[in-house]
Amino acid sequence: MLQSIKTIQPRDELITPGAGDFLADVIVVGGGNAALCAAITAAEAGVSVALLERAPIPYRGGNSRHTRNFRCSHADDLGVLSGTYDSDEFYQDLLRVTKGNTDESLAKHVISNASDSYRWMAEHGVIFQPSLSGTLSLSRTNAFFLGGGKALVNAYYQRCEDLGIKIYYNTTVLDLHIVDGKCDGILADIDGTQAYLRGGNYVIASGGFESDKDWLAEAWGEAARNFLIRGTPYNRGEVLKQLIAYGADAIGDPTQCHAVAIDGRAPEYDGGIVTRLDCVPFAVVLNKHGQRFYDEGEDVWPKRYAIWGRLVAAQPDQVAYAIIDEKSSDLFMPSVFPAVRANTLHELCQALGLPAEQALATIETFNKACQSGDFHPTELDGLTTQGLSPDKTNWARPIDSGPFYGYELRPGVTFTYLGVNVDKTAQITFNGKPSVNLFAAGEIMAGNILGEGYLAGFGMTIGTVFGRIAGHEAAQKTLQNANS
Repeated sequence: MLQSIKTIQPRDELITPGAGDFLADVIVVGGGNAALCAAITAAEAGVSVALLERAPIPYRGGNSRHTRNFRCSHADDLGVLSGTYDSDEFYQDLLRVTKGNTDESLAKHVISNASDSYRWMAEHGVIFQPSLSGTLSLSRTNAFFLGGGKALVNAYYQRCEDLGIKIYYNTTVLDLHIVDGKCDGILADIDGTQAYLRGGNYVIASGGFESDKDWLAEAWGEAARNFLIRGTPYNRGEVLKQLIAYGADAIGDPTQCHAVAIDGRAPEYDGGIVTRLDCVPFAVVLNKHGQRFYDEGEDVWPKRYAIWGRLVAAQPDQVAYAIIDEKSSDLFMPSVFPAVRANTLHELCQALGLPAEQALATIETFNKACQSGDFHPTELDGLTTQGLSPDKTNWARPIDSGPFYGYELRPGVTFTYLGVNVDKTAQITFNGKPSVNLFAAGEIMAGNILGEGYLAGFGMTIGTVFGRIAGHEAAQKTLQNANS
């Protein structure tokens, strides 16, 4: 699939090697969780650090602003995390959602470092709270941030300021100057002024390309122009293109991404996590023709919710409709926009713009296929339909108790999985050989571990663990060079 990448031509004529200002021992490109973890770790090791954030201050933090939790393995109770969630169970959960499409060594490296990163986060201003209620039943596996991702980002930026890290907002990387896998410097636009910035080591944590609709359309086809981007509009993939153009080893499929089903009324960009709809396990989900197309009850929501963005993306006009009744209306996280409500299913179908005759026939057939059994909303209950294609394998209850509620679903892309290959020290590889001074963390290298699918909170785990690794390794390289 890599043939769909839009490359850039290296702009050597704009760069004179060795020119420009030496900005810092370590330059971090990006301003989200992974970048901040790298910057803080490097600065605490005793080297000078500069951080280049493309967004202005109110929108700093990238997609991390919209996060809520951190997936973490632990042997015993750990802070707000209860019970046990050992590394093997964590890895098996990952294998299930990725269908084995992961680098085992890197995945286990992240998982084994998660609990230490939890403690590090708490030491650096992140306040955790008990698991939220609703379909995300994660008290054992995921630690939630008090105040959400915005509070986490603000805590880290405050720590950066305390450490004397130079932070440059409204800064766009125009070009990297890389020769034989080594970076000499960065051509950047800083609030309208171009400058060539030089450092000793570089951490690239600038995210993916999900906000570039043209690039999405190259990978997905024109259907991608109907996607909503629930993350930052600043992740356009320019730095990723530059790295690949200069010979960095690419990893991942450009059509793979973290995409969930979100409310069709969400904005085109930056709607965030609140636009996600958690009603699917208790719903009948229909496409625009009034037909079911997938098992709504395949697995517990934290393990399966991320497949629904891709499922909806494959439907006509990239739209679907979730229909529930009164008895399920309070079983999931409340939606940011109120559901469309009607006293009868016929009225609801009309309000949603569904073909009423076909949609009602589908729901009637579904209701008749529901079997008797005990309903348990927070665990796999085996309450299934019989004789449908596809059957609903859990939480299958008739949609028959008015009033009735409906939501329009659209694909909401969070982040993309195409990125650069790294080793355990977060070094970017060029033709299989680690760079001497280029490291990567976060979304831009997550495709090494997330070949497809998603686990709730795992993006923050990857970003935190590899951000800390990248910052540490970049600092150590700096110190070694200074002592040599």
